[in-house]
Amino acid sequence: MKYRRLGKTNLKVSVIGVGTWQFGGEWGMQFTQNEVDAILDKAQEHGINLIDTAECYGDHLSESLIGNYISRNRREDWVIATKFGHGFESNFARQHLWSAKDVLKQLDDSLKALRTDYIDIYQFHSGTDEVFDNDELWTALNKQIEAGKIRHLGISIANNDNIYQTDSSTKVNSKVIQVVYNRLDRKPEERVFPSCQRQDLGVLARVPLASGYLSGKYKPGVEFASNDVRHRHNREETLQKLALVETIRKNEVPEGMDMATWSLAWCLKHPAVTAVIPGCKNPEQVMANANAAQYISDNHPQAWKE
Repeated sequence: MKYRRLGKTNLKVSVIGVGTWQFGGEWGMQFTQNEVDAILDKAQEHGINLIDTAECYGDHLSESLIGNYISRNRREDWVIATKFGHGFESNFARQHLWSAKDVLKQLDDSLKALRTDYIDIYQFHSGTDEVFDNDELWTALNKQIEAGKIRHLGISIANNDNIYQTDSSTKVNSKVIQVVYNRLDRKPEERVFPSCQRQDLGVLARVPLASGYLSGKYKPGVEFASNDVRHRHNREETLQKLALVETIRKNEVPEGMDMATWSLAWCLKHPAVTAVIPGCKNPEQVMANANAAQYISDNHPQAWKE
């Protein structure tokens, strides 16, 4: 595994993280505690220390599964990022909860679910610019940093060209940007990444495998189960993506190299990107994800130096 400095947080994070939306039950399967334990055991075995989750991946369900695991292991070995702003109602249905009072309750509920006294990175979760512009909210959150419940704030931008929230990060004391970035969607390179570099923000690239399409496993015509979020994707757009994936596989992926591994390494080459946070359904996928670290340079601007 390789490690990078997460912007001005100065946290040491593995370049490969574990994305955990799937633990909430919206990616085609329900996870048992034993299955989650096996995934996180394998992650730690391969040097991964970064976990990304959210309040609404289930009703704090993903957080609870992670918290159960963490309670039986060393908390200090992990960098845990979670989010705020939404409440789970049912699969693919959310409440929007953005008042300072609501968010402070979410924070306490997340701490309880994660069985921890502090969250390393607490992220504004894909909210509009209107709800972002709330001084009361950011003042309350910064007080929670002073109280020790939060180490650092972050922003998970919904639109991967949201330059307003990215440019406003330093003003609200956010030190991390989470954004969709992958070989099929390079929009952040235009404005978001340069802003992150100017402000020395850590960057977490979510959906680095383009919802699994860049794994190379899926062919045009694939059908997803009704409890899989990809079932809701536009069918024509999915066909176009899978056709493009096949072209990329033929023209860009080295012979004999796993496409998922290549796709993660591709993201990590960008000088603004600190880490990728792919999802995984089993320990074998964790191993495949971790394998991408060996294909990246040690000369990255954020490479960890002891």
